[in-house]
This record gives sequence, structure tokens and C-alpha cells, in this order.
Amino acid sequence: MDFLTAFLTLLFVMDPLGNIPIFLAALKNVSQRRQLYVIMRELIFALIVLLVFLYGGRFLLAWLGLSQEAIRIAGAIILFLIAIRMVFPIPGGIMGEQLEGEPFFVPLAVPLVAGPSTMAILMLMTNSEGERLMDWTLALLAAWGVSAVILLMSAPLARLLGNRGLIAVERLMGMVLVMLSVQLFLDGIKQSLA
Repeated sequence: MDFLTAFLTLLFVMDPLGNIPIFLAALKNVSQRRQLYVIMRELIFALIVLLVFLYGGRFLLAWLGLSQEAIRIAGAIILFLIAIRMVFPIPGGIMGEQLEGEPFFVPLAVPLVAGPSTMAILMLMTNSEGERLMDWTLALLAAWGVSAVILLMSAPLARLLGNRGLIAVERLMGMVLVMLSVQLFLDGIKQSLA
């Protein structure tokens, strides 16, 4: 995997455009000025969690005794399920029941920005090519930065794209993620058979 592929994969999995409606719904009772602060705080929480998985993921895998093939296949399955939910959304969305007040850490930071598929991909990247940790860090920071800009501009983007535009973009990203997950799965099967 090269830098550009890692960046695009992480960006698609973070799904900032698909998260806009969820962020807006979660922050509807928060004042306009406070919304930017809350979004930035949640994005920083998500980045910290993702960096922990990027740098500590390989140790977690070694401690649990998981093979690279198992992580690749598990990551593919999680990514596939999330992609299917993007293409065929369920009623109520992925957040489930809305909590009262301002969101804190859950559900905006985790699992929306720092979701299980993003964590699995980061662990997979460091486990398979740990010597390229700086490349993976830069790819993560770039994907997080693009996601941060998009989510900080969520209200104007929602007005610009409209509900149908956001849905179309999310479905398109879901289709790309389905293809990525199938490739990850095939790579894991190929490695385990070799």
C-alpha cells in the first residue's frame, strides 16, 4: 500500500461527508458558536485514539496473538459491514438513541471519526509494513485534516449539497469501501493459504 492509497482509504473510512448529517443532528441543541468548539474537541479525541492504535496496534496484536491474516480478514469484514450500512442505511442511523445535552467522546469522536474499521486498517498497516510508520502517520494526519475541515464546515456544506447530495456522496463512498473490503478479504485469504 502506498501513501496515497493509505490516505484515501483512511479518508473514505472516516467518511466525513457521510458524518455531516449525524454531526448536525447530534449538535442541534448546541449553540452555533459552541458547535465549532465541540467538533474540534471531538476531532482531537478521535485523532488521539487513532494515533494510539497506529503506534500501539502492533503490540496489541502481538499480545493477543493475532496473525496479520486474521486482522486483514477481520478488518475486511468490519469494513464491509460499515460500507453496506452506508449504501443501505438503517432507520435511526448508526447512532441509535440520542442522548440529551452536548456529546462528549461518544458518538462523534468514537465511533464516527475513529471507528472500528479505521482502527483495524491502522493496525493492519503497521503490522504489515511497520517500517513505514512515518508514512502511515502522515497519511492519518492528512486524512484527519481533510475530515476536520469538512466537519468544521458541516453546516455550510449541508446547505450546499443538500440532503440528496449528502446521501449520494455517502452511497458512492460506501461502494468504494465495499470494493476495498473485498480486496482486503481476498488478500487475507491469499496470505493464509500461502
